[in-house]
Amino acid sequence: MSMLERDIHIDAPPERVYDVVSDPSCLHRWVTIQDALEEAPDGELEQGARLVQRLRVAGQCFTVTWTVMAADRPSKLVWEGKGPLGTSAKAVYELHPNTGGTDFHYLNDFHLPGGALGAAVGRALQRAGRREADRTLERLKALLESG
Repeated sequence: MSMLERDIHIDAPPERVYDVVSDPSCLHRWVTIQDALEEAPDGELEQGARLVQRLRVAGQCFTVTWTVMAADRPSKLVWEGKGPLGTSAKAVYELHPNTGGTDFHYLNDFHLPGGALGAAVGRALQRAGRREADRTLERLKALLESG
């Protein structure tokens, strides 16, 4: 398993941040690695909802099928995903009110098959993932703070 954690402060209330992160139609506006949203429910995500996302990482496209495991408005959203060749991931968004805004904590715990080789690839992806996660969170911040 490889774990990626990032934090950012957003000058918007948790309810507004949750509105954006729980709306699949908004994902393309802030998730930098999303190539396409192939399937998603309309409106706010609820526990049990299913999404299919085509992602692009390090020049490679692949599809991940996500299931929403928890949707606790306005504080937490948890997704578990299955990708190609036995890959899996868990993404957690935690929102905490702070000085009129929101402290947003992002965690992605992903597993790549392949033993030592998979672990080596995971470390390389983790480095690239940190950069992309930072870019994604900066886009989310800009989207929410621009009104």
